Amino acid sequence: RKILVKGGKYLEAFAKADTIVFDKTGTLTEACPHVSKVYAFEPYTREEVLRLSACIEEHFPHSMAKAVVRQAQKEKLRHEEEHSEVEYVVAHGVVTAINGKRALIGSRHFVAEDEHIPISPKQQEVIDQEFNGCSLLYLAVGGALAGIIGIDDPPREDAPKIVQALKECGFENLIMMTGDSESAAREVCGKVGINRWFSQVLPEEKAFMIEKLKAEGHTVIMVGDGVNDSPALAAADVSVAVKDGSDIAREVADVTFLTSDLYNLVIMRELSRRLFLRIERNYRFILTFNTGLLIFGLAGILAPAATAFLHNLSTMGVSALSMRPFLEERKTGEIQEK
Repeated sequence: RKILVKGGKYLEAFAKADTIVFDKTGTLTEACPHVSKVYAFEPYTREEVLRLSACIEEHFPHSMAKAVVRQAQKEKLRHEEEHSEVEYVVAHGVVTAINGKRALIGSRHFVAEDEHIPISPKQQEVIDQEFNGCSLLYLAVGGALAGIIGIDDPPREDAPKIVQALKECGFENLIMMTGDSESAAREVCGKVGINRWFSQVLPEEKAFMIEKLKAEGHTVIMVGDGVNDSPALAAADVSVAVKDGSDIAREVADVTFLTSDLYNLVIMRELSRRLFLRIERNYRFILTFNTGLLIFGLAGILAPAATAFLHNLSTMGVSALSMRPFLEERKTGEIQEK
């Protein structure tokens, strides 16, 4: 099935889980974001905002950084390095200096709260009107907000069907956690059918929320693919990394999908449930059968040799039955069609 599982206890937890927590970017979305809009605040122009942003983001692997660089290249804007040493703050943004001025690009939390860049009511009004439903990158230069870049990352085409299939598999809580804006989170969840989400969440906050869910009695599966997801993956009862995930995410994950197909979540649910159903059935059979042999042996109905033979025969029979596939190819196809 191209699924790697690090141990049987994770299959057991997968069978019992009632909650799945998803990251947004690269998990529920296509991970092919594109720049939808660039807005500049005086004295900067739109082209300057895009060029400076591409200059800062050029050497970073994040999908949103790549989208900014691609847009600058598409518009033929020269964005060769003009900055000094760059500091990358995980899940926040990038800090550098351009022409002697401190420059930074990243999330609102990073720019406004961590770096204390002021955002005026007028600027906030523009952001609310122009960028509804987008993921936002804030660019600040010299202690002032220079511009905003709106980025669209559409949901995966199969995401609504996957979400519906997971609900039918018995998952009571499907939750999305993202560092993106409230409007971007609401937009994606509305399209894929998830009715509970948390936006503008930092990596350590994701982990805290998962611990809180576990404390409430839920068994939690976390699905993610990025460095930002590592704390949450480590906190979950079962962590799942997909094919295109970061090396750290795959290292931390208990289950790794070697393809990007999220239908593997449904298949894993079916496999794990059938596995433990078979274990319970075999256990009940062996317990009942051996108890019967013991009674008949003590009553003198069966000779010791016959009792030993039947005991060994039952053990071999159960072992043979246990080697059957848990999920036939036909069943896998039916799951994927749904």
